[in-house]
Amino acid sequence: MSHGLQSVCDAIILARAGQYISDAEFILLFDYNWSKPLFPYWKFDEFNMDTWDDEECRTELRFAKGDLPVLKAVLGVPDKITCQQGTTCSGDEALCILLKRFAYPCRYSDMVSRFGRNPSELCLIFNEVLDFLYERHHHRLQSWNQPFLSPEILQIYADAIHNKGAPLDNCFGFVDGTVRQIARPKYHQRVMYNGHKRVHSIKFQSVVLPNGLIGNLAGPYEGKRHDSMMLQESGLLTNLRQIAFYNNNPLHIW
Repeated sequence: MSHGLQSVCDAIILARAGQYISDAEFILLFDYNWSKPLFPYWKFDEFNMDTWDDEECRTELRFAKGDLPVLKAVLGVPDKITCQQGTTCSGDEALCILLKRFAYPCRYSDMVSRFGRNPSELCLIFNEVLDFLYERHHHRLQSWNQPFLSPEILQIYADAIHNKGAPLDNCFGFVDGTVRQIARPKYHQRVMYNGHKRVHSIKFQSVVLPNGLIGNLAGPYEGKRHDSMMLQESGLLTNLRQIAFYNNNPLHIW
């Protein structure tokens, strides 16, 4: 029940306790203001990975069915996920909920028929597994101390870029930014408004490597923030000066 409906129901109960309304009026008002389920999720079967074929997994989750156990093991998703309010689900289901939600465009209401859960439960499970993965793996996007960012590997990236026709022989990655739209905030709307995209948003800035991986991710920043200012505040340039020198030739990003 939402906070607004809860306040209305509390007021109705107090009104009946104070005998300001009759029993009939209390029943009518309480029933009218009681939140009702938006989706009859109980009509759908519960999650069962065995009923999904490989093509459905590729279409809805963007992963092959055989890749899901490997992905779960690599990410370290536990066999059971328990939300703060007590909702539980298997690690397989939690991973599928995460992947389905990320397969844009997808709303929680679109997932009801697949998982047999109401949108509130799906939201709780999604946030729980997302927080778990962030706490466990966020350092992989924010730290330069990674095996795939060693000086030797960076030189391989630089050689690959140069061999593709780039005039520089010491560039190992490319800075790129992205604008992610958000709902219009109640406060500080001007700060979050991106005039170029004409939406309220947050921005991220990353270094993309030739192998397709994100080498480093900085953000979020306010949607109004300019890319050059984000680059200065992220400390990216300072970090780059410290990580890679190969044959006395500093490696750079573009």
